[in-house]
Amino acid sequence: MEITEVRVALRQSLGRSGTGEHRLRAYATVTFDHCFVVRNIKIIDGTHGLFVAMPSRKPKAACARCAFKNDAGGRFCTQCGTAMPQVGRPEGPGAEVAEGHRDIAHPITADFRQVLQQKILEAYEAERAKERLASSAVDDTA
Repeated sequence: MEITEVRVALRQSLGRSGTGEHRLRAYATVTFDHCFVVRNIKIIDGTHGLFVAMPSRKPKAACARCAFKNDAGGRFCTQCGTAMPQVGRPEGPGAEVAEGHRDIAHPITADFRQVLQQKILEAYEAERAKERLASSAVDDTA
């Protein structure tokens, strides 16, 4: 499988404090073999440098009363207020809820993950260099 195109859309660092949004640097779209596209790949500035987060979503659970789709792990339906069943919730002291996000698409092997991350980060650095060059050209004319 060949990575035939990587597009990167840079993001401004305008996140709200405490949300972690300020760490999101860009979104990437990767095309494989000119026939399959994966969108919404995030480039995040983590504690150990940049890393690539695959597209993901929060698991949902339907309310038994109104069938509204709520975030899994919630205690009450956000539509009608009915208590949600706590299936699979760990109990006892120190137990944590396994909330979070589930990948929609992801590499299966560590080798391919490394190749994919390298290509995406190379495209990200190239896009940043283009933006810096364009902004310095604007500064020179002013």
